[in-house]
Parts: sequence; structure tokens; C-alpha cells
Amino acid sequence: MAEIINLNHFRKAKKKADKETRAAHNRARHGRRKDDRLRHESETERHGRDLEGHRLEGRRSDDDEPA
Repeated sequence: MAEIINLNHFRKAKKKADKETRAAHNRARHGRRKDDRLRHESETERHGRDLEGHRLEGRRSDDDEPA
């Protein structure tokens, strides 16, 4: 005897799987979330400021030193 299948349940599960597949494709196509991107940009800016703050004044760069 065949197993009874609730077609509404099957249809909803298929729609949900398709939606998840499309969402994964869109995430890959459009990259990171906005808050991740903004957090990364702020961290990069903060690291740059920290490096600039630790720079010694009056030192010549490595390119200017005699050989």
C-alpha cells in the first residue's frame, strides 16, 4: 500500500528549500552583510589610527637611508 502524503506539507517544504537556495545564491552574489562590512571598515580605520599614533616623529623611512 502507498504512503499517504500531505501535499500542502510537501509543497511548503519545497518552497522553503527553494527559498533557502535562492538566499544562499544571493548571499554569495552580494557579499557580506552591511553590519559586517561597516564593522570591518571601522576596525581597519582604527588600526590605521593606532599605527599612525605609534609612528615616531623625525625618523627617516627605510628608502632614505644610505646603502
